[in-house]
Amino acid sequence: MMNTDLEQSRFNMIEQQIRTWEVLDPVVLALLKDVPREDFVPPQYLGLAFADLEIPIGYGQSMLSPKMEARIVQSLGLKKTDKVLEIGTGSGYMTALLAKLAQQVVSVECVPELTATARKNLERHDIANVTLATGNGALGWSANAPYDVIVLTGSVPVLPSGLQQQLTIGGRLFAVIGEAPVMEATLIRRVAEQVFRSDVLFETCVPELTGAPQPERFSF
Repeated sequence: MMNTDLEQSRFNMIEQQIRTWEVLDPVVLALLKDVPREDFVPPQYLGLAFADLEIPIGYGQSMLSPKMEARIVQSLGLKKTDKVLEIGTGSGYMTALLAKLAQQVVSVECVPELTATARKNLERHDIANVTLATGNGALGWSANAPYDVIVLTGSVPVLPSGLQQQLTIGGRLFAVIGEAPVMEATLIRRVAEQVFRSDVLFETCVPELTGAPQPERFSF
């Protein structure tokens, strides 16, 4: 795609998809202009970099839709002092968005090849405040805990209770909780040592996080 085509597509994405999905924070909108999404998309899908869909990135994984990524970032209210845990690195695009607004990002990916791809993508854009790890982060990542912010980039049928315990007091956790077709994007705040406030932001449906714990099934 020509540069002019890319910029027009980026503009259309922001104006037609993201603003209309209640993402109006000027910091987030500026961030979406600043971080080139097309550089984090597999080459064969370059023409779909700004489309309103989940783009496959291999190994059974996919990028979230642009409006979902933007809504997540807006909901977190990130600060320059925040230490963030991202569970599910993927191609590194969401990682880059988080890193631009936070002090430090720890991102965990269960597919080694995707960790390697994300590392190359982040290095290409001189994003250095990210620590990448390979492993199952569905239950959190205690090695670097506690965190001011935790983000799950895939859905979970049930939220592991241990994740909340890795938050600082005042910390925020974003997760899409439930099973298709009913899932709820939820923001959880740790307001005291053992007190958590949960707010449902909107209903949605996104692919399940690899390694997500499953609810107990009753058999008769």
